[in-house]
Amino acid sequence: MTSRNPQSAEARRQLIEFISSEAVFHGDFTLTSGKKATYYVDLRKVSLDHRVAPLIGQVMLDLIAEVPEVAAVGGMTMGADPIATAVLHQGAARGLAYDAFVVRKEPKDHGRGKQVEGPDVAGKRVIVLEDTSTTGGSPLKAIEALRAVGAEVAAVAVVVDRDTCAREVIEAAGVPYLAAIGLKDLGLS
Repeated sequence: MTSRNPQSAEARRQLIEFISSEAVFHGDFTLTSGKKATYYVDLRKVSLDHRVAPLIGQVMLDLIAEVPEVAAVGGMTMGADPIATAVLHQGAARGLAYDAFVVRKEPKDHGRGKQVEGPDVAGKRVIVLEDTSTTGGSPLKAIEALRAVGAEVAAVAVVVDRDTCAREVIEAAGVPYLAAIGLKDLGLS
């Protein structure tokens, strides 16, 4: 992702710096896919940080800016929640009207029994957000839940793409895949 706006380019540079210094861990890790890795990107270390959340919101707004008529953003709880909130707040600061939603792993077994929480997304174009992508499984599960309530999924947008085939999985499901930061940006490729 490149930006013509110098402020956007600076927000992206700062975000990459924060992620590299505070959210990339080296060692032996087992990923969601079961595969082994020598590094782990733990975006929650920074997505819930007051210095970094606004940067995430700015960078993700720039990433999704070209997707027309989007009413709401969100994804599977827990990883997508701070990303969606950052987009909601930074969007409001720019005069944009993005709502946020949360997709539960399973529908509630009490109350209204909902799996998708937040403003009604039926008949609306939405973007599924993800903090980091590994297998594409979480966005696919969110897409399924959103389609079940009548939302139109316009794209999946991730903050950090681990280059582990999530793009291919999402695109094979017929959904465009957008990534703000790649492994090369973090010096991990």
